[in-house]
Amino acid sequence: MPPDIAIVDYGMGNLRSVHKACAHVAPGARIVVTDDPAEVREAGRVVFPGQGAMPDCMRELERRGLRPAVVEAAATKPFLGICIGLQLLFEWSEEGDVAGLGILPGKVLRFPQDAMVNEAGERLKVPHMGWNRVRQTLAHPLWTGIQEGARFYFVHSYFVEPTDASLVAGLSDYPFPFTCAVARDNLFALQCHPEKSQAAGLRLLANFVAWQPAMAATDRGAYEGIAPVTHARAGA
Repeated sequence: MPPDIAIVDYGMGNLRSVHKACAHVAPGARIVVTDDPAEVREAGRVVFPGQGAMPDCMRELERRGLRPAVVEAAATKPFLGICIGLQLLFEWSEEGDVAGLGILPGKVLRFPQDAMVNEAGERLKVPHMGWNRVRQTLAHPLWTGIQEGARFYFVHSYFVEPTDASLVAGLSDYPFPFTCAVARDNLFALQCHPEKSQAAGLRLLANFVAWQPAMAATDRGAYEGIAPVTHARAGA
């Protein structure tokens, strides 16, 4: 029987807590943590979590043969990216000067040390770690029932910079505004960790389980073996 939800396992990330949170909001669903591309393809919806360094994550995706299945899932079924699962969707990352999956246009940048000063003149640490408010910039089913400005849990040193402003679904501040959530068609991804974000995070996961987006594409074969997009270096 195909899984209802596949949580992609590429050897990194908080898989146990993501599985536990998904099982809590969808107790009757068949949920698998898998590194099998076939199970990812067969699943009704896909969660792509992750922690760790971008170069290591990309290498493991390739080594396990998961890349084509993940690219296909991001185009053909409800897809949720979490933390590095957001960053990997973009074209290029400053972390390791590495290409991402190239599913979304834009790049991933490190919080610049010279900008990490708050209004009181205090230095802010990198990584950005702890609770922060999320401003919803796009009406979306995954925000249903979540208060504007709700607090979510973050742990990251890099942030995404989409080149298409219409992708931005949420912003947070540290100390400047940065994109913390994006959405397009059947895809939603966020920098924070819903599985660690208590009531707001569980509500977002419940919304994802119930979400029935219009599919962006139906020809699965068209997504096999897509090569990464090479992005210019920051400042180029």
